[in-house]
Amino acid sequence: MGTYAAMVLAGGAARRMGGIDKPARPVGGRPMRDRVLAAVGDATPRVLVGAVDAVPAGVLVVREDPPGGGPVAAAAAGLALLDPGVSVVALLAADLPLLTRAAIGELLKHLDLENPDTEPAGGPAPASGGPAPASGGPAPAGGGPSPVPSASGLARATPAGSGLDGERGPDGVCFVDGNGRRQSLCGVWRVAALRTAVHRLTVERGGSLSGASIRALLAGLVVREVAWSGEGPPPWFDCDTDEDVRRAEEWAR
Repeated sequence: MGTYAAMVLAGGAARRMGGIDKPARPVGGRPMRDRVLAAVGDATPRVLVGAVDAVPAGVLVVREDPPGGGPVAAAAAGLALLDPGVSVVALLAADLPLLTRAAIGELLKHLDLENPDTEPAGGPAPASGGPAPASGGPAPAGGGPSPVPSASGLARATPAGSGLDGERGPDGVCFVDGNGRRQSLCGVWRVAALRTAVHRLTVERGGSLSGASIRALLAGLVVREVAWSGEGPPPWFDCDTDEDVRRAEEWAR
């Protein structure tokens, strides 16, 4: 499949945390957005979308239009920075402190299942995806998300108006949680499909993507859903509240 790019969306309002710069909040002594960027350290380019003061070397920064316009506007801004030759991009929220390179490798592998002998983009996933929490860590209090065992690690979803009938491969791959909820901002996507979806939605909304949902963007795309069967906590675990951050800290020890 060759190389892949990564877009990390860091423009949320963090209302449940009092409007702070949530992606800059540390987990395990490191800002959440830096942990996400580290999980895609082999991506070229890495694009961070949002208002930030400092980023790791080599990371491109762009702001969505309008500022605070939501994840679809942010995705459109990130796509505009990708060269025509980039065919695959990881689309990630900036508040996924437990994401690992191994998890990204799993997604890339499933995107390329039609060519099983092809090495996943960025090379084989290492046994350890960087600063990943050790397996068997403490379960989150209050019945929080947990790893999802799966015999195959693979589920197929057929959005309205499309199908996986062997004639069309997936437009993207994302994780699903234990309740079957699609974690769209923890996935990898074909750039051409995303560009087409952005254009379609822009036309449907009269030229503005402000406030558009990721669900609306991905409507009609062929999505392969993957249940996490690896070691450690679920890589899609996002931190929307102070309690979420405390749970992530426990896992990250």
